[in-house]
Amino acid sequence: MNFNAHSNLEGRHAFLSGSKVSWLNYDDDKLIRAWRNDQAKERGTILHEFAAQCIQLNQRLPDDPVTLNMYVNDAIGYKMRPEQPLYFSENCFGTADAISFRKNFLRIHDLKTGTTTVHIEQLYIYAALFCLEYHYDPHEIEMEFRIYQSNDILIDNPDPDDISDIMDKIKHFDKILKEIQYKENEA
Repeated sequence: MNFNAHSNLEGRHAFLSGSKVSWLNYDDDKLIRAWRNDQAKERGTILHEFAAQCIQLNQRLPDDPVTLNMYVNDAIGYKMRPEQPLYFSENCFGTADAISFRKNFLRIHDLKTGTTTVHIEQLYIYAALFCLEYHYDPHEIEMEFRIYQSNDILIDNPDPDDISDIMDKIKHFDKILKEIQYKENEA
């Protein structure tokens, strides 16, 4: 039997794929909702890539109170680095949408292209990862976090104790996971 090559499908997954069987239980309305959510995720990925390119190229967008424009223009204005990975261990790392650290001031911005409820804790985790990776005490720096969503900006100045607590939890949980991984590799 000679199977068809389908080289154009390599690395892709169909919406109605065999590896994602939940769609077998969808009705028409659920299918439409799931499809729209999937398309919104893809659009969000593209918008993040576009925003990162604008920031890297120092290309401002029109000065309109629109989420994407405000995010890009602020990141350029604050000389931020887009899509910056932050690493503590193989068990705990992430990518900040935009980040800068100058004159002992940590700034983290996040672009949200959907309508789901945002959680500022995501930025707290990025701050904890930054402090762990670059050996900063959150009590000795200033911080401002921003979430850009629905043509609005949520601004937060976290309590350093909250960041410190997350750092401690990351270290503690990482230690547990490393012990489990070690034991499983020994077996």
